[in-house]
Amino acid sequence: MNYDASLWLIFILIALATTLPRAIFIVLGNRVALPSVVQRALRYAPAAALAAIVVPDVLVVGGTLELFNPKLAAAAAAIAAAALWRNPWLPFIVGMGVLLGLRQMIGG
Repeated sequence: MNYDASLWLIFILIALATTLPRAIFIVLGNRVALPSVVQRALRYAPAAALAAIVVPDVLVVGGTLELFNPKLAAAAAAIAAAALWRNPWLPFIVGMGVLLGLRQMIGG
């Protein structure tokens, strides 16, 4: 098999690997139901994906792990505001206020 054919084979396999898992639920519809354990676990998938994106950005500053930085303090303040009040805008306002205030104070 030459280089071009193997490249096209890889493209097709990747397309199938990404399309088939999604298409199965559309094609099968209500005929097949996920087990309740899997359904409960999938409820946490969006929060886990968001945490996987946000946590490294909050903890890593300049390529190194820093446990005491303005972003971590702002994230903690935003989490506290979200836990204490039900206002959806308040965590953004509090987090950005803490982040900007700490950056002004320490010059970061």
